[in-house]
Amino acid sequence: MVTGRSLTLLHTSPVHVPVFDALRDRNHPGAVLRHLVVPELLERARTHGPASVAADVRDALAGADGPVLVTCSTIGAVAEDLAPGPGRSVLRVDRPMAAEAVRTGPRIVVLAAVESTLGPTVELLEQEAAGRAVSIRTHLVAGAWERFAAGDTAGYLTRVARAAEAVEGADVIVLAQASMADAADLVSTAVPVLASLATGLAAALRP
Repeated sequence: MVTGRSLTLLHTSPVHVPVFDALRDRNHPGAVLRHLVVPELLERARTHGPASVAADVRDALAGADGPVLVTCSTIGAVAEDLAPGPGRSVLRVDRPMAAEAVRTGPRIVVLAAVESTLGPTVELLEQEAAGRAVSIRTHLVAGAWERFAAGDTAGYLTRVARAAEAVEGADVIVLAQASMADAADLVSTAVPVLASLATGLAAALRP
């Protein structure tokens, strides 16, 4: 689909910039992506909680021209709550994935590399369930974040994939962080494994 729609992406890691640009080139040629990278937002949210970055997130959103896609699951809920107003929509990248997860089945397992992501992701899934009965289990992938922080992307994705393959008794597995997306291609399991990048970008660019 060719589109001239423009979108600002708020990231907490620079590694997401080329990933989303590649997705744009493959699936949304002509779209204009503007990247805003603020790593300290995640660092502070991990230590003091997502609410601690609300003022800085508000400032970042105020400087954006048009719709914003927030690619960090930890601060996504804070950002959505601070949406500036009509024509300035804010979407967290994992919301479309969460909606798909609750449609897939009631037994949901959430995998994350950062503990601060688990609470916001569970809350999002419960929102999307909209009263439907769901069972949500969470799992922090041991050692994964250390690999990511060290620049060992292959090791990071392998740890996530192995954790997904070890999941039992689930209808669907949710990869809570955008950085985990490529792990879905490494998993050999009959259980659907959902990642947020492609569906999130497509939803944010939809007219």
